[in-house]
Amino acid sequence: MNVVGQAVEFLTTWSNWTGPRGILSRTWAQIWITLVAVGISAAIAIPTATVLAHQRRAPTLSVAMVNLSRAIPSFAVIALVFPFSVRYGFGLGFWPTCVALVALGVPPMYTNTYAGVMETRDDLVEAATGIGMTGSQVLRQVELPGAVPLLMTGVRVSSVQIVATATLGALVGYECLGTYIVAGLSRGASGRPEVLAGAILVAALALVIDVALNRTEHALTPWRRQVR
Repeated sequence: MNVVGQAVEFLTTWSNWTGPRGILSRTWAQIWITLVAVGISAAIAIPTATVLAHQRRAPTLSVAMVNLSRAIPSFAVIALVFPFSVRYGFGLGFWPTCVALVALGVPPMYTNTYAGVMETRDDLVEAATGIGMTGSQVLRQVELPGAVPLLMTGVRVSSVQIVATATLGALVGYECLGTYIVAGLSRGASGRPEVLAGAILVAALALVIDVALNRTEHALTPWRRQVR
């Protein structure tokens, strides 16, 4: 049986799906660390970008500084955080991986949110100010609604990158879908079906998240739907 056939057999064997080290358990672990990392990234990036863009402060500098994190490999961040996590009792795999994922997730959310707020038409802002809206009202009722499409695109891009990169957690002891890939690679040729099965699971999960967030974006921006 070839590698593809063995991978399919692995994925269609029910015993591989159950138990504490089964596919379902490891899929949930992958989803959980993704949710935590996306949530922290959003809490850091979106409010900061919104405020700075609303105040029209240092657009080039602020975006450039955040984009510096894209130049740092995620595994390098994991390796840097790992000894501190162990030393201060935060455990082996989860938090070092989560810190790296947050560093990966912040830039797309920040840049898209900043661009979305900044691209609000000046005449709309002036009109809102002219009818007596305060700065915070302009932000909430004019700038943010218009920024939602770009903001959600940033969240979607970050989420897909995070769920795919979370597989690196397996290298520092975090049991997730990446464990199949790491374990398969350690066995050489005999582990190729497991590597392929793990890659398929990660790709499928990323696709599901992308589709779900794309639909969420459409639900949050009903005014963009074309009237047929």
